[in-house]
Amino acid sequence: MRISITLFLNIILLGSVFAQKKIVNSLSNDDIQIHWQQQNDSWRINKILVKKDGKWVQGLTPSGEYTLLYSDTKTSAEPKETFEKITGGKFPEDNYHYQQEQWKESTTEVSLNTAGQAFHFLPSSLQAKNGELEFKKETEAATVVANWKLDPNFPGDVLVTMTLTPKKKGYFSLATPTLATVPTEQMAWISVPGYFQSNFLQKNFALAYAYGHGAPARPVVYRERCATTLSPLVSTKNGITLSVIPEPGLARDPWAKDKITQTDWFLGLSHMNRKAQLSPTLYYPVLGEPKSERNAGETISYSFRYSLIAGDWFQAAKHAANDIYKFRETLALRQSKQSLTDRIEKMHHYLTDPATSMWNIEEFEGKKIGAQSYLGGVVGSNKDAMKNADYGAMWMLANATNDPELKEKVLPPALNFKLVQQETDKGFFDGAIEGQYYLAKSKKFVEEWGEVVEPIALTYYVLLDMGNMLLFDANNTELKNRLRLGADKLLNWQRADGSWAVAYDRKTEQELFKDIKDVRPTFYGMIVAYRLLKDEKYLKAAQKGADWFIKNAVETGAFLGVCGDARYAPDFATGQSAQALLDLYDLTKNKKYQDAAITCAKIYTTSIYTHPIANHNAKSVNGVAREDWEISQTGLSFEHGGIFGSATRHGPIQLASHAGMFIRMSQLTNEPIFADMARSAAIGRDAFVDSKTSVASYYWNAMNRGAGPYPHHAWWQIGWITDYLLSEVALRSAGKVEFPRGFVTPKVGPHQTYGFEAGKVYGEKANLVIREGFVAGIQPTVDCILAENTSKNEAYVILLNNRAQPSNGKLTFDPDKWAAGKKVKNIAKTVSGEAISTASYQLPGFGMEVYTVRFE
Repeated sequence: MRISITLFLNIILLGSVFAQKKIVNSLSNDDIQIHWQQQNDSWRINKILVKKDGKWVQGLTPSGEYTLLYSDTKTSAEPKETFEKITGGKFPEDNYHYQQEQWKESTTEVSLNTAGQAFHFLPSSLQAKNGELEFKKETEAATVVANWKLDPNFPGDVLVTMTLTPKKKGYFSLATPTLATVPTEQMAWISVPGYFQSNFLQKNFALAYAYGHGAPARPVVYRERCATTLSPLVSTKNGITLSVIPEPGLARDPWAKDKITQTDWFLGLSHMNRKAQLSPTLYYPVLGEPKSERNAGETISYSFRYSLIAGDWFQAAKHAANDIYKFRETLALRQSKQSLTDRIEKMHHYLTDPATSMWNIEEFEGKKIGAQSYLGGVVGSNKDAMKNADYGAMWMLANATNDPELKEKVLPPALNFKLVQQETDKGFFDGAIEGQYYLAKSKKFVEEWGEVVEPIALTYYVLLDMGNMLLFDANNTELKNRLRLGADKLLNWQRADGSWAVAYDRKTEQELFKDIKDVRPTFYGMIVAYRLLKDEKYLKAAQKGADWFIKNAVETGAFLGVCGDARYAPDFATGQSAQALLDLYDLTKNKKYQDAAITCAKIYTTSIYTHPIANHNAKSVNGVAREDWEISQTGLSFEHGGIFGSATRHGPIQLASHAGMFIRMSQLTNEPIFADMARSAAIGRDAFVDSKTSVASYYWNAMNRGAGPYPHHAWWQIGWITDYLLSEVALRSAGKVEFPRGFVTPKVGPHQTYGFEAGKVYGEKANLVIREGFVAGIQPTVDCILAENTSKNEAYVILLNNRAQPSNGKLTFDPDKWAAGKKVKNIAKTVSGEAISTASYQLPGFGMEVYTVRFE
């Protein structure tokens, strides 16, 4: 009997040991399972399961291999490889001098992930400690310890802390372990946000690395400076997304204390491991960078997380941004010291003062032409370049203010500038533009970077600009004829498959840039032509172009930019493409265009910075005390990112043309991140606004230097701010207060023109107006938009609270600022009709109220 009992107890004990060992070898919860298996004194991951639709699914190839990089000497800053275009020839060409330094630093051995000695290994020991698994390995260069545990707050996440203890002096970089790999044929989407996104691997390195037209087939290491969301990721065809997310604070802070630190390189990101297997990977520190140099015994430790989601890349990126980097929470920090509508009013004065606006009148082909000085880089310029930016905003502001300075002194010469800018010589370029810029000293129009003519420039500077003017001046026969001339040329240049060439040589008329496709919204010009000229051939051409664009750009993640000086690195044209597809949907009601627009807008969210986490930390900017959130990059988009873009040095931009489109996308999809990103870009950006002119700086690193050499940017700022505010009005009123939108503007993004015809305010017709000084008593966190109904002798005052907290106050009115001799009869809340004796407002966070002011 005793023997039986003892045997029974031993069996129970032995079973308990086995059960314990099974638990030790795995991490699991209701969402994920990761199992390790011991093989020849090493521990390898042998199973990864993710719960999807109530079932456990695989889709990832388990690994568990670790990689340590070591070098006994500092790595070289000189590249050892050169690369060619897919069509042959050096890349990039020597005349693209803005890109030479970026290309050089991006093709060093560290960036190409060929530097140093690579130690690949599996851990040799495993211990369980308080629900964690600790792995350890002794290598020739260092001891590596890794602690793994599940995150109780986010069930799909695994938290890992890595510790490296050097055994000798040198330079070290410890990669995140390869949790799993994805076979190329099983990959649905792969991305390092801010650098590229794709559904295929591109063999040509230049095309992949500089443009993101396909993912690089090499395990390159990207810098955090243009990584908008710190989350390299890969999605499988069966709907699982694996991403790796560094612990906040690991990457560089672009303004760490009292000077710019944008180019510091603390963290490397890749879509592959060192063996070129598809597996999101981080490298910390970066080999050869200051933090990587260690003496024997001088440890390195860092933390990160794997995220396993039964969903797509967009869900994974939102998780990184909102849950880990607190993007949505930090929106509450934003507090404007000057309202956006006040900025518009102040910029109105800036733009009607020839001294501040740098407005010039020149004689050309018998016409007085007007434009603003442009002191940026233009080939052939001798500080005499001139340019106009947002024609829609120019006509809108003149119409809303009824300002004779604009109507009589600015608009006529600006119109003449546009007319002489278009070629009418009946040759190959008949109907196109001669160039974006006019050189006053040499009396000629030129393109930004070389003697090229782009079809998209025809869309921009003929069809869009003339189209926006025609919305305000529909009976201008000359403009309409010029529009048709341009539309027919664009139609003539369209290829059989619906696409266009990137550019033609001005002298030879031969196609240029055959190494890249015109994955830009060139088809938008046909939308303008159809809407204004009502000819079906233009609509058919727009659809044909959009169909090609969806297949070659939206579905593959490959886009092209519109900045010639950056050799067309992907830029804000991606956001503009989303609006182009939305506008085409409005004309056709074909849902494929709406779906493609939403996908395109989602992709553009990866052009918005979501790190580092904004806070109240004290910083100094050019001797001025600032809190971190005031100068944060979080929420801003870049001009162009990737390894080629201006963001590598200058950081993002303040020109948030995408804000209105993102609000429209939020209204369409009920997806909060669109509205959060729009608001984060638009509000509380006073640290970048020049107090004298109310014009914001363009590049982030300029802080509050104002327009600088780009005075025409003030027009773009008026345009995007108006589009953002009126999109908020439509969103918050559920479409009950809405004003017609015109066309997008060249070339900075998707903001659109307003004010050319009446809108509606809760069923009543209303025209947008600007009456400076009519309303007072408004907090700077509240924006005030005005509209009038002349038939009813009424004004509508629309208040938008543009912060997360409530805003309260009391309005006062000066009717003389509306029109001389006006008197207020009564004021009522527009929705309820409730008459009020004093216009006190109490607005919830991001709330809205509309008042009707009736005049005697």
